[in-house]
Amino acid sequence: MHHENKYCYKYPHAALTADCVVFGFDGESLAVLLIERGIEPFKGRWALPGGFMRMDETITECARRELLEETGVDIEFVEQFNTFSSVDRDPRERVVTVAHYALVRKSDYKVMAGDDAVKAKWWKIKELPTLAFDHDSILRCAERVLRERIHFEPIGFNLLDEKFTISELQRLYEAILGVQFDRRNFHKKITGLGILVPLDAKDTSGRGRSGQLYSFNEREYNALKDKGMKLEF
Repeated sequence: MHHENKYCYKYPHAALTADCVVFGFDGESLAVLLIERGIEPFKGRWALPGGFMRMDETITECARRELLEETGVDIEFVEQFNTFSSVDRDPRERVVTVAHYALVRKSDYKVMAGDDAVKAKWWKIKELPTLAFDHDSILRCAERVLRERIHFEPIGFNLLDEKFTISELQRLYEAILGVQFDRRNFHKKITGLGILVPLDAKDTSGRGRSGQLYSFNEREYNALKDKGMKLEF
């Protein structure tokens, strides 16, 4: 007996993609992971890693898969932060993209281009080329999200090594917020929060004035977060 598909809609369907803004920090500068497009449109231009969602995956699974296929970077946790649906954002067809972001230590990953990307590499935020599609707007939005969340979430857990100096932590906050802090004031405020654990080890790289190494006390940080406390510097 023939049964009609009752879920046959008359409305046209837009294509759905996922794009990834992956931030990294090398102890000095904030960077983002980009791919050089190997196919049209925008062949040869730099863009965020991403691609079309398959019918058998979620949009976040798509984001992780495309990131791995195009850059060789496998990230377990990526988070959706906005949707971009301008009518003419893709010259091929009507495409809506769900933007994701992730935070990684650059030293943790070996970037390797694949799939339809010619190459992939880290670009310093202050030295970015003009990006394909509307990816400049997506990246600016991701930067705003990062600036907002650094006051409420333990972003340093993901962008710094497990052991770090306060100077490195200060440079991270300065890179994200685009401001400069007085070294003594920053040191006093950050140590006064009780979220740092001094370690029996020293930094021998010579990059910071303070050689004392610290780690995050995640329990204390989460306790501040649960109280809704905003970290002000």
